[in-house]
Amino acid sequence: MIPGSLFIVAAPSGAGKTSLVRELLARDERVRLSISYTTRAARPGEVDGRDYHFVSKEKFIALLEAGEFLESAEVYGNYYGTSERWIREAMAAGDDILLEIDWQGAAQVRRLFAEAIGVFIMPPSLQALQQRLTGRGQDSTEIIARRMAAAREDISHVSEFDYVIINDDFAEAVADLCALFRTRRLQTSRQLARYASLFHQFNP
Repeated sequence: MIPGSLFIVAAPSGAGKTSLVRELLARDERVRLSISYTTRAARPGEVDGRDYHFVSKEKFIALLEAGEFLESAEVYGNYYGTSERWIREAMAAGDDILLEIDWQGAAQVRRLFAEAIGVFIMPPSLQALQQRLTGRGQDSTEIIARRMAAAREDISHVSEFDYVIINDDFAEAVADLCALFRTRRLQTSRQLARYASLFHQFNP
């Protein structure tokens, strides 16, 4: 079994990461999304076990202290964490895994998975980002201001990622994201291992 690859997708809030990832998963059945644990409340339409594992702060801390998380972070007063055991088992089964985390979590993951592929999603402009955040109708003016400030901090770490996708035209951004996964699978080392018998025919 050829192990799967680990992809990290990060973006400032409002850049459209969630929509892009949802479309990728609909198009590529070989990609599995890591479901993070979080202490934040579920938003309208979110389902426990599908969007996040929603847990109490006490439960989260217990998991953290037990060493269950590959990475964890506090964002806007809420905690988020990724199950290391699940990641390793899924990759061993040959699945490509996608992590939706911030730049801090990405740095933690790279320390254990040096070959993880980092993808950063950028909004087309600062104005467009503010319009998207406002258009959600979910956050107060104060929270939007905090998210805009956080976006500047997030984007200052863009050079730590391997690829950058500008989410201006959604269809084009989706195509770009899908292409990264397909390209990874076509690497020579992976193809040599996956089709060893084929190559052996030409090199008996």
